[in-house]
Amino acid sequence: MADEQGIANQTPAKKSTAKANTKRKASQLPPFNVVLMNDNDHTYDYVIQMLRSVFGYPEERGYQLAKVVDEDGRAIVLTTHKELAELKREQIQSFGSDHRISTCKGSMSAIIEPA
Repeated sequence: MADEQGIANQTPAKKSTAKANTKRKASQLPPFNVVLMNDNDHTYDYVIQMLRSVFGYPEERGYQLAKVVDEDGRAIVLTTHKELAELKREQIQSFGSDHRISTCKGSMSAIIEPA
């Protein structure tokens, strides 16, 4: 009986240690920036709509980022771990063309880079 209790008492401690190690590893993943690149084929409205759809940003945040892209040629729209950054870049690049501009040929460009 003492052995069974000893094993039972050790198991939860090992589980909590494993959880703590997992949390430490997750927080140590190197961050990556998702960077939206400027072009002349998309309107502010398109950028605001795309950022709302892909990131859930409110209109005001979308406008602020659209302005940064327009003025600086690029804007960091998210900083996260590499896998999510890759997913968000793909979602930006597959969002589709801006129907407000007849010469628009497709989605905006985005890259990821180490933060």
